[in-house]
Amino acid sequence: MEERLKKIKWAFFDVDGVMTDGRIILDGEGKEIKNFNVKDGIGIHMLHMAGIRTGIITGRASRAVEKRAQELRIDILIQNSSDKLVDYLRIKREIGFSDEEVIFVGDDIVDLPILSRVGFAVTVFDAPFEVKSVCHYITSVKGGDGAVREVADLVLKVQGKYENIIRSYLR
Repeated sequence: MEERLKKIKWAFFDVDGVMTDGRIILDGEGKEIKNFNVKDGIGIHMLHMAGIRTGIITGRASRAVEKRAQELRIDILIQNSSDKLVDYLRIKREIGFSDEEVIFVGDDIVDLPILSRVGFAVTVFDAPFEVKSVCHYITSVKGGDGAVREVADLVLKVQGKYENIIRSYLR
């Protein structure tokens, strides 16, 4: 596990069920509302501080996700993906990273093609068995409850970058 995590240069995330609790809330006008965890945002910021680039690949399109990705300075945002693997492979080809340099956090069967391919596959505590069975790590919490932060802390600690980031906050 540690050898795989030391190679990570990219972190990609699904949204619904990973960055959120998976619920889709629509207001009276049909506008989608999503509930994001602030600790996850800090985890993404810490990944950026360590030089790890980030991306989102999600099957749904939402203005809330677009706004959150902008706030967090996510490097790549792919929404409305009908085939996440096709989009992942296109990004990989355009940017030029290797699978072993990627951690992907997904939560359901639509994420299996990417999870089966990347250097470090992660799913959340409440994911289906079929997803858990292909992953290198399962978070201790559900999506939307700090799962992204847990993953960020894990990567940064294994790479030896966590303590320096914490020290930078204490200055």
